[in-house]
Amino acid sequence: MSSNFFAMVNRMKLIDRWALMRNTSKENIAEHSHSVAVIAHALALIGNKKFQKSYNTERVCLLALYHDTTEVITGDMPTPVKYYNSDIKNVYKDIEHTAGERLLSMLPDEFKDDYVPLFERQEEDKELWVLVKAADKISALIKCIEERRMGNLEFEKALEAQEKMIDEIQLDEVRYFKENFLDGYYLTLDEHTK
Repeated sequence: MSSNFFAMVNRMKLIDRWALMRNTSKENIAEHSHSVAVIAHALALIGNKKFQKSYNTERVCLLALYHDTTEVITGDMPTPVKYYNSDIKNVYKDIEHTAGERLLSMLPDEFKDDYVPLFERQEEDKELWVLVKAADKISALIKCIEERRMGNLEFEKALEAQEKMIDEIQLDEVRYFKENFLDGYYLTLDEHTK
């Protein structure tokens, strides 16, 4: 029996983000998901080492890697459209759910239960999804920083909005990441290596 699941997941590299904005460097959802996984893993480690949490660092990585996989079917809906109002937001959630079911249907039955929690949020992963969401926002901020550093004024307002959004996240892990790691993204390569 042949399964198309992994071939479809592999198509994440074909779905560009930030479609409504002029980009100096394109970013696809595979690259974005890797960034979110790295940051979510860091947030979990920070929580465990600095704030006596007991996050499953490997699990949060896995959730982050798959968090936008349904976009191989739906495409990347720009945030201003996706969250324009509650009706659009709710319909889009339904579309994402249907896309997740479609992807899961591409797996052999013996593997489906292993992938369901990556597409349908489970109660036991609730606090990990909070970290993934925070990492997603940090990743968006990093993209804005990179674009703005390259002189792209198109991202000026987005950068301000993302910085404000990060400031409003009430998580110790995010605050720690911001205070200790975020400044590095504003530096040039020469500044990193001297």
